[in-house]
Amino acid sequence: MQENREKCMELANRIYDLDGEVYKCVGSALGRTFTGSRENTVQNLCMLMLTKPDGHLLRSELALISNMARTIKDKEAKDRMIAEYDNILEEIEKLPDGFGKVDIVDLSRAELNPTTRKKLSGDDHLVICISRTQGSAGNDIGFELADELHINYYDVEIFNQVLKRLEAEKGSVNDAETESFADFDKYKKRNFSLKTWFREFNRYHGLPRQDAVFFNMSDLICSLARSEDCVIMGRCADAILTNNHIPHISLFISAPFSLRIQRLMASKNMEFRQAARFLRQMDRQHQKYYDFFTGGRWGRPENYDLCINSANYGIRETIDLIERMIDEKRK
Repeated sequence: MQENREKCMELANRIYDLDGEVYKCVGSALGRTFTGSRENTVQNLCMLMLTKPDGHLLRSELALISNMARTIKDKEAKDRMIAEYDNILEEIEKLPDGFGKVDIVDLSRAELNPTTRKKLSGDDHLVICISRTQGSAGNDIGFELADELHINYYDVEIFNQVLKRLEAEKGSVNDAETESFADFDKYKKRNFSLKTWFREFNRYHGLPRQDAVFFNMSDLICSLARSEDCVIMGRCADAILTNNHIPHISLFISAPFSLRIQRLMASKNMEFRQAARFLRQMDRQHQKYYDFFTGGRWGRPENYDLCINSANYGIRETIDLIERMIDEKRK
């Protein structure tokens, strides 16, 4: 502890001296970062280094000195000041209680979220899961992204076709047999005859039809993610793959409601009220479906690797942004 305190005192004196030298080189009317006496300033800096909760204050003080140093016109003096600043920062980071020592990473999720192909093992594939609000151009972005990366693309319509083919011979459940996604309502009361209830109970092994569809879809998503590179649109794919410990990248794409209305009016030839009502309905259905089957919260930033406001970039630049994230060069 004593050795650590002595090291902090040494660094505090170096910080105080650096501040004075930077001020002399700049000659700015803004003044020095530290205006108090040397003794008081050094003691305060030492305490900041020894006290974890106040680490951000030390960072701010150092940032002020470095910001000023970068304005020095004399290149030789500037390089000397920056070099000393870097050395001090490196020494602070080596301290037992130096700032930045407590990370925020969730290791269980980080292992499943590679940002480059280099982090993927030989048995893993590049799987990009995209959730999106209606009218944010999420599907257009996902399709063009898959096309540029030369990987497969799956949305609800494609999943329906794949499941239909896979299950045709088995006579099992697939998405085409159930209500459309837009009509999803787990709590909707249904009027079944006793005969219909027994038939569906046996066919779906005692599960409600919508649950059987979801589990069937989950198996397909996991199978695809284990066997190929692909972009998967919606279908709770991010949560499904996380629960099955399959590496993937999860994205959420949205845009301001007013702009989504404008896009829907232009692309679907809808009136304003019709477009607004449709968007609200679809957002509710997305949220209800995702929240029920995953236990999470649809659209919450903490559930995704990256959330993008597509209106800030447009389709083309949003794709570029995602490509930079996964470090994939376009061919």
